[in-house]
Amino acid sequence: MPRQRTADQEQVAQLLRTARDSLGLPLAFLSRLDGTTQHLEIIESPLPLVYKDGNTQDQGTSLCQAIIDEKLPAVIPDLRRYPEAMELPVAKWPRHIRSYVSVPVTLSDGSLYGTFCAAGFTADRNLGKRDKSLMEVLARAAALVMEPGVQENARRTEIENRLLPLISAGGPVVVLQPIVDLDGGRRVGAEALSRFPAEWGKAPDVCFAEAHSVGLGHVLELLALERAAEHLDRVGGYVSMNVSPGTLLTPECAALLGRLPARRILLELSEHDPVEDYPTLTEALAELRAHGMQLAIDDVGAGFSSLRHIVLTSPDVIKLDRSIVDGVSTDGVLATLVASLVAFAHGCGARVVAEGIETAEDAARLLTLEVDAGQGWHFGRPGPPEALGEAVAAQGEVAVPPQRSADDAGTGRHAGRQAGRRAGEAGSQPAAGPVTTGSPNVAP
Repeated sequence: MPRQRTADQEQVAQLLRTARDSLGLPLAFLSRLDGTTQHLEIIESPLPLVYKDGNTQDQGTSLCQAIIDEKLPAVIPDLRRYPEAMELPVAKWPRHIRSYVSVPVTLSDGSLYGTFCAAGFTADRNLGKRDKSLMEVLARAAALVMEPGVQENARRTEIENRLLPLISAGGPVVVLQPIVDLDGGRRVGAEALSRFPAEWGKAPDVCFAEAHSVGLGHVLELLALERAAEHLDRVGGYVSMNVSPGTLLTPECAALLGRLPARRILLELSEHDPVEDYPTLTEALAELRAHGMQLAIDDVGAGFSSLRHIVLTSPDVIKLDRSIVDGVSTDGVLATLVASLVAFAHGCGARVVAEGIETAEDAARLLTLEVDAGQGWHFGRPGPPEALGEAVAAQGEVAVPPQRSADDAGTGRHAGRQAGRRAGEAGSQPAAGPVTTGSPNVAP
């Protein structure tokens, strides 16, 4: 069965048909040269069983390579006039090419993609410079059509060459950043953050986006969750883990989360990722939450989809994006926005965590705005579990944090926070430095 052509390949096929019709030759093709093999990617031929898309031949013994090396001219009306051409495989049965025109296909960066060729099974003494000029025009048009796909293939190959060894080695390194109760100054949890090789020069969200673009995103996210889960036995409090909605809906993710202590986990959904099917997502979350796992909406304030996420998923925690946190102590507009989001979150029964807190002034201002908890360099940079400071070891399952009721709205710090503060005061010990650790029973 003939191989199905893409839309781009069909456009090139039309150019090849133009070459056949204009030169009066029965065979035309676009080839790709990879240094060792000539790939006949698109062929227009009256002999589809002999000449078909995808055929390959040794590049070193091809007519095209001999022409590129200037051992033969670009236009050959009769191969029999060139003994070196008659020694090549294409001049012998069953292919027995006798006339030939070949021009290079060059991409915009000057690199050689391959060749644009037309051939006949008999000599054609009418072939000349005009035919070469026409083929060059058609070859340039073919390059324009093929280049986006070539660039995409190169992009995918580069990403796969980086990610596949990392995946085979177990995924990214996962570090922890403390999450601290702003009122009591106790660490109540930690967020698990993925780190990729520094030489890549790419932020984690970029690495995950690239992985999804080449079909490796779910695998990479699951490995990151596995690495994050390994920290559960090494720290007190809850561990916040990031997952995209698409990965969350995979059977593999459900199986992985089902093996973990649900009451120790705060699951973060990024607001940047679109949700195609909220009912299915809500159903998947409901089963996890029934076992005590809690839900957070990440990056709130960085875009426009977070409110829809919040309304349709009713999260336990809302995480304010660093873009509306950094500088809140001196920016009245940011403070007003944060206050509005806090009122909205508390009114929905959710707690609020501010990300990206880098100064004591911002931390103090967020406290006055009734933000419940925070994380950022002011409290500690991401690092190994040991860098979190002394933590209270979890004993058995961690209780579900108390929820804010509708009656608590508008009464200042909500009941969940007050209960958490009391639990932390009863069961925590001071940590090294200004940040102390809280009860593992308390989410933000």
